[in-house]
Amino acid sequence: MPELPDVRFLTVAEVAELMRVSKMTVYRLVHSGELPAVRFGRSYRVPESAVTAALQRPIADVG
Repeated sequence: MPELPDVRFLTVAEVAELMRVSKMTVYRLVHSGELPAVRFGRSYRVPESAVTAALQRPIADVG
């Protein structure tokens, strides 16, 4: 049997807490494709590595 990679998945609430945004913002990022996620039943799980990568991206200048 192949070995599974060590991937840690976070709930939307955990991602929101780490990113210091609302859960709705996390859902928007997931639905827009900016934050990859896997759907388990009716809930989403986000790979911890994707959150880390999103937090390290430079912020675009606004206006």
